[in-house]
Amino acid sequence: MKHTKVIIVGGGPAGAACAWKLQQHGVDFLLLDKAVFPRVKPCAGWITPQVLRDLELDPQTYPGGITHFDHFQIAVKGFHFRMRTDQYAIRRVELDAWLMQRVEGNYVNHAVRKIVHADNRYMVDNEYSADYLVGAGGTHCPVTKTFFDDEHSTGKNELIVAMEEEFPYEYSDPTCHLWFLQNGLPGYAWYVPKANGIVNVGVGGIESKLKGNAGTLMRHWTLLIDKLERMNLVVGHPYKPVGHSYFLRGRNPSARKGNVFLTGDAAGLATVDMGEGIGPAITSGMRAADSILNGSEYSLSSIPRFSFPSLIGIRYSSLIW
Repeated sequence: MKHTKVIIVGGGPAGAACAWKLQQHGVDFLLLDKAVFPRVKPCAGWITPQVLRDLELDPQTYPGGITHFDHFQIAVKGFHFRMRTDQYAIRRVELDAWLMQRVEGNYVNHAVRKIVHADNRYMVDNEYSADYLVGAGGTHCPVTKTFFDDEHSTGKNELIVAMEEEFPYEYSDPTCHLWFLQNGLPGYAWYVPKANGIVNVGVGGIESKLKGNAGTLMRHWTLLIDKLERMNLVVGHPYKPVGHSYFLRGRNPSARKGNVFLTGDAAGLATVDMGEGIGPAITSGMRAADSILNGSEYSLSSIPRFSFPSLIGIRYSSLIW
């Protein structure tokens, strides 16, 4: 059995950010993920200037496509307005691969099945063991299921279900459009044009409210496609959407037990208003690394619960909650 100081389960932004920081300080770790990178990961891909700073990502030298938005076109029911912003859009297939390249020497392609804690070690599938364990495997992370189980679900907020697709398209409108609470959708729909002729479109909403009078997610997907056609944003595309789910941020998410840490979607950290998860994932991954490195408290309290302040350029540290 191979032993290391830290095992990270999941190679998305949370796991890769944690791994990168550990690597910078010479910590012995393994990053396990069932996927082979680059992997397809449908995602609107919004990131803030803070994410760029945290990752030391320079848009001028980043090898993937990156788009800057200085405004969004927003509709809330029947009210339309233009909102100034300072945001970027990336493709997850490119960002995740770039992040993994920085730590690829410690990456192992492995689908985690069983985790056991014994003799002060965390043992994974009788193949790997470690003193610390970081769960970064998303909504269905095996670390969450093994060590937090039902107690963790009570610390999460609503479950979001989404349908989206990312595809090549010669778009003529470079504006990001967001439609909130349209046709009873308990969430929003989006059109995000990205660099190099890529478009991401999708709908997402609160699952419990969709089960009521709001209709099915497929109904809202169909309504979005009709809207895109009418607005000439996307015309004649043969859609093949994919679905996924994740939890919004709760008030007091449970994220540490002994030497086990949960990060990103494994901890349910997506922002309450926009369901944005990349920023919270990266911040939590790096803070888990800090706690392992320095023995400091692993706290999620200062990670923003809302996206809108950062959308309009207000830093979280300048707000009083």
